[in-house]
Amino acid sequence: MTDPTRPGILVVDDEPRSVEVIARLLDEEFEVFTALSAVEGLRLLETEWIQVVFSDQRMPEVSGVAFLTQVRERWPEVVRVVITGYIDPEDIIGAINTAGIHQFITKPWHPDHLLLTARNAAKLYQLQREHDRLSNELKLLPPLAETRVATKRERVRQSYRFDGLIRAGGSPVEEVCRQAERVAGFNVPVLVLGETGTGKELLARAIHYGSPRSDQPFYCENCGAIPDELLESELFGHKKGAFTGAHSNRVGLLEQADGGTIFLDEIGDISPAFQVRLLRFLQEGEIRPVGSNETRRVDVRVVAATHRDLTAEVKAGRFREDLYYRLSTMTLTMPPLRDRPDDIPVLARHILDRLSAAHGKKVAGFAPDTLACLEAYGWPGNVRELQNEIMRMLVLCEGETLGAELLSDAVLRGAALNARPASPEDGPLPPLDLIGQGGPLKSRIERLEAGILMETLVRCRWNKSKAADELGLSRMGLRAKLERYGIERGPAQRH
Repeated sequence: MTDPTRPGILVVDDEPRSVEVIARLLDEEFEVFTALSAVEGLRLLETEWIQVVFSDQRMPEVSGVAFLTQVRERWPEVVRVVITGYIDPEDIIGAINTAGIHQFITKPWHPDHLLLTARNAAKLYQLQREHDRLSNELKLLPPLAETRVATKRERVRQSYRFDGLIRAGGSPVEEVCRQAERVAGFNVPVLVLGETGTGKELLARAIHYGSPRSDQPFYCENCGAIPDELLESELFGHKKGAFTGAHSNRVGLLEQADGGTIFLDEIGDISPAFQVRLLRFLQEGEIRPVGSNETRRVDVRVVAATHRDLTAEVKAGRFREDLYYRLSTMTLTMPPLRDRPDDIPVLARHILDRLSAAHGKKVAGFAPDTLACLEAYGWPGNVRELQNEIMRMLVLCEGETLGAELLSDAVLRGAALNARPASPEDGPLPPLDLIGQGGPLKSRIERLEAGILMETLVRCRWNKSKAADELGLSRMGLRAKLERYGIERGPAQRH
């Protein structure tokens, strides 16, 4: 059988001596097969993988050209070479036309020339097979590419479903998602309100991928991050030479998103002048690139978001009333994290799993004290702040679980002041930012002292000896203060 690591060459000649010499010359680089007649050569072609055929022209039964013509008809990919001592122009033309001869070798041939011809013929065979393979793949490319795109699109759609907004059962986000899911199928603008970091962009993506536009583009633009001139160019595009630095034409995001959705974050930060341009687009569905006299119609759904109170901005004259009503056909409000504490353990677990996988650092989870602190903290930065805190803990963690000692001081202090039990004498203790807002000096100092005690105990994982040492107290002194302020370990912290 043919050695697959070496190209197969068939040498056909009715002179045994000539066949032997050629076979000996080619044997070091090729798998050589020999035949003393055309019939024997055809038989070998039927059973062996042969890439190149060398055939003598003058043979008694059939000429080399006639033999190679049969080879061409049955094995067109095989490269064909004729060896002849007689050169007739008519024979050459006939051989090229009927047998598709790759090359003629004249007798007496030179060994180097014969070897070079064999190498080139084998290389040609490989190139022809590669060409055929690529041609077949190109024929399959459009449906294959469509399948791959459809698969990726479905994967993205599944990633941004409304179920993808992580929350606990009964969360305030449930009602927001129910409303968003209902409005997703309608081609109307949506205004998403909420503090920074509450997940407004995730909700916008869920609306897009839950709508009939889900197979069309989705683009985001933070309107508060760039000045008006650049924002106008980003959204509407510009013509070459429209302003300094406009070295070429630019297609704006609104035109790129034609048929799809654009998410305009921090819409409350745009200037009154740009509000007019945006209003015209929403009313007419037309855009005009900077520096152009031509308008273009585009079909884009707008989902806008802001952390500002737009009704107050309208009353203050900083935001156009007509633009507000254009944007707020449907208004959704993402609640802050402090208003949905039951979501915090679910979100924290999800964020930890994702960060652990991304950074290749596996941990078992959170210690009970840690979860109690996370739930008690106010999270002014919302989910984004929670993610940053968990990332910090993961970096610092050296054990199997994320303990409360890994929490930042701000989270520990805020959690301690918000979560500590009430003092029997003074009633519920206020957060730290309210300590200086009234009351006798003694009462305010006691509240501050209670907060420090609680924060230290949480950070020391309720190791009272360690906490007493850190605070410069005896264990008996610490116990007396804890009894005075009614501070004791809660049920969630005793696990």
